[in-house]
Amino acid sequence: MSLVLAELPYWQSTGIKLVGALVAILLPAGTLVYVYLFKMMSFMQSRLGPNEAGPFGSLQLLAEVGKFLQKEDIVPARADRYVFFAAPFVVLVSTFLLVIVLPFGPDAWFIDIDTGIYFALAVSSVSVIGILMAGWASANKYSLLGGLRAAGQLIAYELPMVLAVMGVVVQAGTLNLQEIVLAQANGEIFGFGGIGNPYILTQFLGFSIFLIAIQAELTQPPFDMPVAESELVTGYMTEYSGLRFLLFFIGEFATAGVFAALAATLFLGGWYIPGLDADSNLFNVLGPIVLFAKMMLVTFLIFWFRFTYPRFREDQLQELAWKYLIPLSLVNIVVTGVLKVVF
Repeated sequence: MSLVLAELPYWQSTGIKLVGALVAILLPAGTLVYVYLFKMMSFMQSRLGPNEAGPFGSLQLLAEVGKFLQKEDIVPARADRYVFFAAPFVVLVSTFLLVIVLPFGPDAWFIDIDTGIYFALAVSSVSVIGILMAGWASANKYSLLGGLRAAGQLIAYELPMVLAVMGVVVQAGTLNLQEIVLAQANGEIFGFGGIGNPYILTQFLGFSIFLIAIQAELTQPPFDMPVAESELVTGYMTEYSGLRFLLFFIGEFATAGVFAALAATLFLGGWYIPGLDADSNLFNVLGPIVLFAKMMLVTFLIFWFRFTYPRFREDQLQELAWKYLIPLSLVNIVVTGVLKVVF
């Protein structure tokens, strides 16, 4: 893919990459909404999900999008209009920037940079700015409280997320996401290389911490303090309607999918299937499908926790990050470094 695009004019290759990135964001987001929000949550709560729009409710998502597009776009009279309008786009741009560093095959990627994981973790923090913009610009005390809660929460849980990734970086010896996948594909476990070395086996603690941090970054239950509907009336999104509310909604599920794909890349071998040659061109076709399947597995865990656990109190939320996750992630880095030197 990268070789073919390199032969095209710059504007054509950029256009193709742009369309590909939009597909890589919108397709997983729509799939997650239908499979988990509409169907799995209904099953877990012993009730019927959407079943009227299309076969088995498969067109319900299109109906929801059409409904939001028809709604009036209301702006509060005292809101800062420009900041209010820009906030949902800032959140969505963060997700868009995150997906472009993910590798989908040996030659299937949007950009391949040596500091890929550093770039991914950096741009994932941009969403905090968008949420603060939405909370402050809405001229609503509930929205402002939601924005401030989100800022405190996201800053607290970015630390364990970054530290959890450090274990993978130390073990792989690189910040390049493609090379991290290849390190897992070509690695060995105590001299056995039949399945490579998927880092979930050696970095299970890091994977668990990363998964908890993702849950908090998405502001989903049990970490949904910024949008607590029973307290803050959806928090920083209170004053949003129509298309702009839809953008926040898309951003939430698209970010869940992209973070899950990043976790699959770091801990589950990404696009690689154990037992096959990692250099095979077959992976340029199968790679996106394999990564999508692994993403669905990780998002199953994310939404399972979302539908199961009650909301934390604010003090419990902060205590979990600072007293438990950060020390555990530091221990994981030390142990990984020692084992890296010894073995």
